[in-house]
Amino acid sequence: MKSKNIFLATLTLVLSHAVALAQSDRHQEADELFNKFAYAKAIPKYEQMVVDGHNESHAFQRLAECYLLLRDFEKSIPYFKRFIEHSDTPTNFYFKYAMALKSSGEEKEALKWLKKYKKYHKNDSRIKQFLKDGNLASIVFNSRERYEVEPVSFNTEYSEFGTFLHEGKLYFSSSRKNGKNDKLYDWNNEPWLDIYYVPEGNTIATPKKFEGEVNSKYHESSLVFSTDYKNDTVIYFTRNNYFQNKEGFHTKKKEDKEVENLNNLKIYKAERINGEWKVTRNLKTNADHYSTGHPSINTERTLLFFASDRPGGYGGTDIYYSKIHPRGGIGQPVNAGPIVNTSGNEMFPYVNNEGQLFFSSDGHLGFGQLDVFATVADSTGQIKEVVNLGKPLNSEKDDFGYYALDNGIDGYVSSNRKGGKGSDDIYKFRFIPSLTVEGVVTDAVNLKPLDSVEISIYDQATGELMSKTTTDKNGEYQLLINRNKNYRIEAVRRTHPHKSVYFSTKTIDRATKLIKQDIQLEPVLDVKLLAGLKKIYFDFNNAAIRPDAALELNKVIKLMKETYPEMVIKLESHTDPVGSHSYNDELSERRAKSTYEYLVGNGIAKHRILSYKGFGKRMPVNECNSKTDCPPEELELNRRTEFPVVQLKGTLVTKNNVSK
Repeated sequence: MKSKNIFLATLTLVLSHAVALAQSDRHQEADELFNKFAYAKAIPKYEQMVVDGHNESHAFQRLAECYLLLRDFEKSIPYFKRFIEHSDTPTNFYFKYAMALKSSGEEKEALKWLKKYKKYHKNDSRIKQFLKDGNLASIVFNSRERYEVEPVSFNTEYSEFGTFLHEGKLYFSSSRKNGKNDKLYDWNNEPWLDIYYVPEGNTIATPKKFEGEVNSKYHESSLVFSTDYKNDTVIYFTRNNYFQNKEGFHTKKKEDKEVENLNNLKIYKAERINGEWKVTRNLKTNADHYSTGHPSINTERTLLFFASDRPGGYGGTDIYYSKIHPRGGIGQPVNAGPIVNTSGNEMFPYVNNEGQLFFSSDGHLGFGQLDVFATVADSTGQIKEVVNLGKPLNSEKDDFGYYALDNGIDGYVSSNRKGGKGSDDIYKFRFIPSLTVEGVVTDAVNLKPLDSVEISIYDQATGELMSKTTTDKNGEYQLLINRNKNYRIEAVRRTHPHKSVYFSTKTIDRATKLIKQDIQLEPVLDVKLLAGLKKIYFDFNNAAIRPDAALELNKVIKLMKETYPEMVIKLESHTDPVGSHSYNDELSERRAKSTYEYLVGNGIAKHRILSYKGFGKRMPVNECNSKTDCPPEELELNRRTEFPVVQLKGTLVTKNNVSK
């Protein structure tokens, strides 16, 4: 019995040791696959480690990283939750977890982990981007959707991304199966990327593989056409760079152990030789220790833009550019600077035919992971800021590979957003140029511009106020509006009655960016409002023009001389209720006459004052009846002169004398 127990104990020990060795081998194998970028193959190995209960924390971390690198953020979150609270979790995982949460719409939880990350990484520039006043920052972006986006017909269940149009053919990268070489790439279990092309705009054509030496047994992407110093057509493209390992890849520096198993990118140049495309050059911007890829050439073909994680940048991958010398050589790389580049990743640069730089980034504030941004430059070409291109061009997932046609309206973008066919898909977009309504508001009588007119624009269908502004000193206004709407503009000024103007943008051509809508306002027939008058008062029992009254009358003179030189008015004078009717009638007549004489004496033609008349105390402005029931200041309100407008424009036939 004793020997049997010893045997069983020995057997148990041997089996336990065997299990431990197997688990250790599985752990090592999983890590080797991870380090070779074989994430799709590493995932089941790490999952088995979890089942076996072997080094679970490490397995959860690696599973989260695998799904992040495969850009499947939702699948990474359950694994993050299994280790993120552990005290020994590296703090850099806090940011990764926050971004996965943000991409999945869990913003409250994302804010929590960004704040935790900030405690340990206060100098990370991304914190300033994503946290504002202790809250998760939101994108300041015009709510108008500026793009229409739809998937292209040639997407497959595999990856398609990156486009370039040349001589009617649309070139792109794809990992689709081609029937000849279906070897899978261990990163994502998809075939290797090659360059394909399809007639642009043809929705039924089958893509064809690009012929020549550009495609190889490795990855090729981001192809662009250009010309060399002889004006011959050349191609720049991206290809993977591999190093020696047991799978048979080889390196130029076998002795350099630090570069083994790295999976870097390089930019190559191809030329047409004897009718065939030949790869002729590995650019000097490349190196074995870092990646350089995603080339783009400006229209003048003087600058090569690219992305690189070379040492000395601001973060993961940065945007660089190099001068293309007249003889075709490529100059030293220049970093595009901290306005463009962040501590995150900037990649897929593209320069349109107006010289504007576009790129994708996960370091600038966006809707999800990689978003497309555009640079804004000043008159000297100096980049001053970057702007997010907004939804629906951008999504909560990765959006990249922006490419616009020369018309500035159509283009393509790549994305792994929900609803696509594969991991990455190509989408065609149509840019909707901003539409502006602008005009000048003028006085309908003198045709002079009117400042300080409040312009409000309403949606006719809903009555909703869409926007408002005020005319400037030149009477000009400008407002952004939407297409396919019916609008009502309301113009309001104290001196001019409200006026509504109706117009529609439903039939406006897409290329139209500006609608002119001038407005004329009829002035009110009220001198007090038009001249901005205060009341013209007289002293008790006096018809003399007071100094304060003279200032107000000068406003009337200016109005009649400069603003409305054809204006014809009447003068009406009134008294307070103190005294008899006969006395006040005579006093008001004298006040009317003194006002008339002041205006005529200062240059107003007699025929423009149709009459002057005193109304005594018959038309008070308040309830005062005597000195006993009103204080002096209320009595004074009734001692006034008013100016009814007879006409603002035109010739009035009158006699030389003035009616009294």
